[in-house]
Amino acid sequence: MYLEHANITVESIEKSTEFLQAAFPDFVLRGEGNLMNQNGRWAHVGNDRFYFALQQCDNHLSDVSTRYINDGINHIGMVVEDLDGVTGRLQQRGYDGYETESNPFRRRAYYFDPNGIEWEFVQYLSESPAEKNRY
Repeated sequence: MYLEHANITVESIEKSTEFLQAAFPDFVLRGEGNLMNQNGRWAHVGNDRFYFALQQCDNHLSDVSTRYINDGINHIGMVVEDLDGVTGRLQQRGYDGYETESNPFRRRAYYFDPNGIEWEFVQYLSESPAEKNRY
């Protein structure tokens, strides 16, 4: 099993795309278009295996479930192989973030994108599930 995509409503598709491409240089714009019968647009940003479905609503839409307009996300966690590479690229582009407490089996850093979405980047330092999932 793997996660194929996450659908997120954002204020600006461009700002989220810039942030994601800074973190993950292999992410490209896979497709984009207008929301059917609505004032807004969508974009799929990712690689061949995974993408984020970004949705931008231009105004309040009465015929769409409010979960696609108003509900937020606490944060999105992404496993990465090189946390220093991700944080270095984000810092070079002017994004501020922080790394959490020291842990012998993982490193974590948190960043907010320009739309206010918090992203957690995790690098596991062990292959052992018992160590990776020690809290």
